[in-house]
Amino acid sequence: MCRRGLGVEFPIRQIQAKRRQVWQCYDDNLHELIMRYNLRPPCVPHHCQQPYHMFYLVLHSLELRQALIAYLRERGILSVFHYLPLHFSTMGQQFGGKKGDCPVTKDICDRLIRLPFFNTLSESDQEFVIMNVKAGLETIL
Repeated sequence: MCRRGLGVEFPIRQIQAKRRQVWQCYDDNLHELIMRYNLRPPCVPHHCQQPYHMFYLVLHSLELRQALIAYLRERGILSVFHYLPLHFSTMGQQFGGKKGDCPVTKDICDRLIRLPFFNTLSESDQEFVIMNVKAGLETIL
């Protein structure tokens, strides 16, 4: 099935298959590291359909996350934190959000790192990312 948008056809099944492949490669190749260091990988409940839209790790601290982002950046790999909690945004504060609200959200926000994830990510580039995530965590931890 293809969807049309702006005069371009998007082959949904092909895109989703590639995204599943990228996600599964991260999951397979980082599993041992995740278990060894007690990290949190993406969790998709069994009753939900996996969207394969990102792969992240929840690390032990903000400092560790920042150190891994820096380590990867030094090697030409862009990894980022995921988001800022909405209650920290200007609009969220206008609606009454303030620091101290939603402590679990803030905690996870500080520790989550997103790995490169896009449809055209080559296998060799992904292997390079995985190798450096492993080396970075082994260096930092």
